[in-house]
Amino acid sequence: MRRCRYYNHRVFTFILLLSFLNISSLLCANDFTVSQSDTILSLEEITVTSIKQSFDTHATAATKLNAKDAERLNVSAAKSISEIAPNVYMPDYGSRITSSIYVRGMGTRIDQPVIGMNIDNIPVMDKNNYDFDIADVYRMEILRGPQSTLFGRNTMGGLINIYTLSPFQFQGIRLLAEYSSGNTYKVSASVYHKPSDKLGLSLTGHYYSSDGLFTNTHNGEKCDKEKQGGARFKIQWRPSRNLHIDNTFYFSILRQGGYPYESVDNGEIAYNDTCFYRRSTFNDGLTIKWIAPAFTLSSITSFQYIDDNMTLDQDFLPLSYFTLTQARKQHTITQDLIFKGKESSNYNWLAGAFAFYKHLDMNAPVTFKDYGIEQLIEKNRNEAIPDYPIAWDTREFLLSSRFTIPNYGLALYHQSSYKLNNFTFSAGIRLDYEHTALTYHSSCDTGYSTISASDGSTYSHTDVKINDTDKLSKSYLQILPKISVTYSFGAQNQSSAYLSAAKGYKAGGFNTQMFSDVLQQRIMGIMGLSKSYEIDEVVGYKPEQSWNFEAGIHWESNSSNIIADASIFYIDCNDQQLTRFPDGNTTGRIMTNAGHARSFGAEAAVRYSPVKNLMLNASYGYTNAKFISYNNGKQNFAGKYIPYSPANTIYAGISYSIPTNLKWLENITISASTRGAGEIYWDEENTISQAFYATAGASIRFENKNCSLDLWGQNLTDTDFKTFYFVSIGNKFLQRGKPRTLGATIRVKI
Repeated sequence: MRRCRYYNHRVFTFILLLSFLNISSLLCANDFTVSQSDTILSLEEITVTSIKQSFDTHATAATKLNAKDAERLNVSAAKSISEIAPNVYMPDYGSRITSSIYVRGMGTRIDQPVIGMNIDNIPVMDKNNYDFDIADVYRMEILRGPQSTLFGRNTMGGLINIYTLSPFQFQGIRLLAEYSSGNTYKVSASVYHKPSDKLGLSLTGHYYSSDGLFTNTHNGEKCDKEKQGGARFKIQWRPSRNLHIDNTFYFSILRQGGYPYESVDNGEIAYNDTCFYRRSTFNDGLTIKWIAPAFTLSSITSFQYIDDNMTLDQDFLPLSYFTLTQARKQHTITQDLIFKGKESSNYNWLAGAFAFYKHLDMNAPVTFKDYGIEQLIEKNRNEAIPDYPIAWDTREFLLSSRFTIPNYGLALYHQSSYKLNNFTFSAGIRLDYEHTALTYHSSCDTGYSTISASDGSTYSHTDVKINDTDKLSKSYLQILPKISVTYSFGAQNQSSAYLSAAKGYKAGGFNTQMFSDVLQQRIMGIMGLSKSYEIDEVVGYKPEQSWNFEAGIHWESNSSNIIADASIFYIDCNDQQLTRFPDGNTTGRIMTNAGHARSFGAEAAVRYSPVKNLMLNASYGYTNAKFISYNNGKQNFAGKYIPYSPANTIYAGISYSIPTNLKWLENITISASTRGAGEIYWDEENTISQAFYATAGASIRFENKNCSLDLWGQNLTDTDFKTFYFVSIGNKFLQRGKPRTLGATIRVKI
């Protein structure tokens, strides 16, 4: 196949210059104070405030964004941190159901994520709900490397902690209004109030609307238009110094177009059937923390509900092939109990128990239309038996698939840390059990006539009636250990070096999207053609397991004007989960276990403040991820790069704050940044790829104590890059990254 390369030399020159200015390189850095530090960008070392905080946080590669960072970089959702945290890549394509995340070469497009997410300590249990706007972000923490010992399933690549503003941190009213390219506007309003010293209340509402940036040339309409709204109500009660009770209720409604996939052959986005994604969700999380003399007991309870519908013109062509709907209703309950010993100078411990239950009902019909019946069914059958061709009874029929998937898990975990002089030794272990089941009902009611080629008369008629029901189940038991050793050094032990080893895993599951292909092959079997596969061969996939070995250093100068981090890692992965489109004229996607893979690389970051009010940041991540063994029965991919994960990520930024000494305008802050990723292979054969690309952004902020105005731009050089590539029924498609966007944001505090 022809190798696709997309390169922008001007942007590459820009990134090299900016990287040179910033001295270059990664991870994150310790909290330190400089004058006007709240008005400049800072990528800081993690300061974990999670209830599950362990005592070996210095043995973790992590990146932190504070509230000002989030505002400056326009970070309001998890996808916005892509490339900022080294070796973390979240491509923006499809719709908000598409929450693909790749960390250190690991990750996949559908089903189980490689990284977990907590919002105000509440775990988000469904990746379909990862991508949504969050108002009043107070802090974000991105931990890289397995967090499975404390957090379990689907955190083998790391964890994203998002914290929202508390009424104990701010009282008053916050308003936001934003307008940007694509007739995109966003508004939010928040009220934070403390009726007493022991009670805090907050109510936040937000609304987002966009006409979109990509046009479907078939009908002349924007295909990625979107409307989204939501509200969050938070209660924080401190009846005594020893008892803390927090409850957060959140709901949101999303209506979105999406799927601006263009044909590689003609460069056009053109499809004739409707594409959309709709989601309604609400979550309620209750956290109770009791501080006893010898320990702290915390309970985190949540209920999560998602009702979403993805409907696709799945051929993405202006032809009547077929459409797919995936309508889901899911209820989830989680319970976490955490016991944490009173912090001492030498020995510290944490233990807990976690349980969850998920129940998913899904309806996933595929509707075959005229051209699809002709090309995918009649043509194949008539080429095989030309003397007796067939003609379908109708020019449209339904392949129906309904699923019920209950899923529950139980876990026990413990972690201890012991300090000996400058060394801290940590060890932890988790016993994790999970059970999942699938009840399916697949049906089809149609038929066709067989015709004599010699005289055109009807030879016979065949009814195609399929009504399959069955139940499958799987259980998994995982033991997840972690060990680390940290050595502290420097004037006040502010710097450290560490070694760690940890096991992580992603849960197994079922390939529900393949049932339409199973039905299609059943129909081909009825017509006398051999079936390609059976349900047992394609419907299930196993957990993915990995060992992560890591060494790193956090260093801070005595004057605290330079903070730098660096780490190297090696990951050994078994049964890696990969998403692929099966060969031939198929309609679904399949998750498969790819045998054995490995990934190694390095991460580095530096934050430097050479003079007052000037901050330079840079981060870089390198990953070399390849298959050790993977044979799909037709090809051996050993030695090939793992697709969809970039080999390099880079971020560099500069921010300068100018005090004006004016009452109405206290500061002007000028910021510029660039971020990039690549090379990214799009297939297991490594025949097509996206070369390294970079995009530039800049902003200027005018602010006083109660108000700020940001004028900003993203992808200012209008770099042409691709965020997704795939092949479906023999046709090649891609999605382009967002073009240049300009905007203005006003924030007011009352």
